[in-house]
Amino acid sequence: MDFAASDLARFATDVLVAEGVPEADAALLADSLVTAELWGHASHGMLRLPWYVTRLRSGAMERTTAAEVVRDGGAVVVLEGGHGIGQVLTQRAVELGIERARVHGISGVAVRNSGHFGTAAYFTRQAAEAGCVALLVTNASPAMAPWGGRVKAIGTNPWSIAAPAGRHGVVVMDLANTAVARGKVYLAAERGEAIPEGWAATADGTPTTDPAEAIAGLILPMAGPKGYVISFMMDVLAGVLTGSAFGDGVAGPYDPDRRSGAGHLLITIDVSAVSDAAEFSARIEALVDQTRGGELAAWADEILVPGELEDRSRARLAAHGIPLAATTRDALATLGREARVALPAPLIPTGPEVLA
Repeated sequence: MDFAASDLARFATDVLVAEGVPEADAALLADSLVTAELWGHASHGMLRLPWYVTRLRSGAMERTTAAEVVRDGGAVVVLEGGHGIGQVLTQRAVELGIERARVHGISGVAVRNSGHFGTAAYFTRQAAEAGCVALLVTNASPAMAPWGGRVKAIGTNPWSIAAPAGRHGVVVMDLANTAVARGKVYLAAERGEAIPEGWAATADGTPTTDPAEAIAGLILPMAGPKGYVISFMMDVLAGVLTGSAFGDGVAGPYDPDRRSGAGHLLITIDVSAVSDAAEFSARIEALVDQTRGGELAAWADEILVPGELEDRSRARLAAHGIPLAATTRDALATLGREARVALPAPLIPTGPEVLA
């Protein structure tokens, strides 16, 4: 069954408001989840709403988020998150980052004691649409073992880079440093599906395709030791540097009771401080055109640039509806009953496939 994006956003907002979250903050969190769904990243979408609500109820995450500036050096700002909602804190970081980059050419905003913020590209895209290049890094609860170890102690520690791309819109990268984002393993578990080989191992290091064993065990680093060292250094930037938790001190959004302690670091560069904006647009358009126009491999139908899959998915799902796994629908229906908010009705299928 497919659902309209606007209906899911309203539902999630109403549930969060019923839990005591201010409406503007609730709408932002809801939009981040629905946007992830539209981009085709259900692992960071509506399945996470019950996780957030559980953390609100336990007190692991504050209902009212107050971003306090604790250091202000002009181009560099440190925000104390007070264990508030990660999306709300990161949105404030983006606004500050763009504002300070306009003045100084480049800015750095550190956020400490935050919660998980969902998809990093949700925030870096905003900076790119404002004419900036943005780099956002965060840390996460332990998922992988350090290279040569067997106990998980390093998070997936995702990062995103986005840039304006002239007539092509935005180019954006968003990835975890593991073979897969851990949310995709949770999504496979929700759907009762096996995971591909090479994603994960059991607690004793044995490769597995069982998502439950993977959740209890280890997510494997991307590119072997390279993924491990990148993830380690992202924890230096997001955790150690910002004054947040790091390593095994970070708790994930699926942990119902522990404060997250996550940290984020956003670096924003105003394109016009480095280059003529029109010249930059022409150059990045040329890069995109050159890349797309390359000779195809035997197995490929086309060449895409970073962010293009998400743009296509958004256009398709915005028109036809967002599919939700049965287990996700059931969890949302339960949540809705508890909050006295009705789960929206699915869209009625239309088109030739209905008549077949």
